[in-house]
Amino acid sequence: MRDPVLFSVIVGGLTVAIVAMWGWRQYQWFRTRRAPFPEKWLALVRKSVPFYDHMPSELQQQLQAHITRFLFEKRFVGCAGLEVSEEMTVTIAASACLLLLNRPTLHFRNVRWIYLYPAEFVVRHTVHDVAGVVSSEEGVLAGESWSDGKVILSWDDVQKSVYDFNDGRNVVLHEFAHQLDAESGSMNGAPLLRSRGAYGSWATILSREFNSLRDHVYFGEESVLDSYGASHPAEFFAVATESFFEDPETLSEEHPALYNELLAYYQVDPREWRPKIAPRRVKPVEET
Repeated sequence: MRDPVLFSVIVGGLTVAIVAMWGWRQYQWFRTRRAPFPEKWLALVRKSVPFYDHMPSELQQQLQAHITRFLFEKRFVGCAGLEVSEEMTVTIAASACLLLLNRPTLHFRNVRWIYLYPAEFVVRHTVHDVAGVVSSEEGVLAGESWSDGKVILSWDDVQKSVYDFNDGRNVVLHEFAHQLDAESGSMNGAPLLRSRGAYGSWATILSREFNSLRDHVYFGEESVLDSYGASHPAEFFAVATESFFEDPETLSEEHPALYNELLAYYQVDPREWRPKIAPRRVKPVEET
């Protein structure tokens, strides 16, 4: 630009606009975090986290604060014609924020967008084999987590996770565990830990448990851990996280060393605030 005065005016105007937008956003957050947690949200939290009332009040307050921040910062997008509702956003936030309790957290800092499909969705990925041949693969998924901070979920599968919070399977916990994993720089099954010294024990125990699960899968043996966890260390961490929160009693009995590593990482013990929850089943229709 030839006119330096005009250039300075434009730059100054843009700077003022950016600062004003930032200030307005900070003001909105200040008001949001000081407002009481909505009763409607609380009812949805109790519905989606059936052990909420058995949690210590301090953890309840933490969960509410994390949910408030999650819903303030993240943006939801309905896909394939789905209209995103308040029930959907609060339900997803409640499960995801269980992973943030009692520990230093980045609040899923990289997650900006959550794409929500009505049901399972088809994805296509480019695959490079060992020979360097590039091909395209399609898959049907209930959820997917991207390293750039996007999370994709099937609402149908989210509801199934909430419907039976005792089966060791939860698509929201799984995909947001991937986001915790990615905070270390890559999704490799080793999230940011509390100290450098913690990585040695983590690597030893999770590698051993990962290989054990692979053996179980190979021989067709059952495990509290989903067989999908045998496909990659990152998937193993996500699957172990599901079991830690959804079936902690069985996981601690069958894999005590793994449970203790997750206990040290998540800084909560779900066994303490989880009465035995009977799976919620649909009542069969009586024949006439």
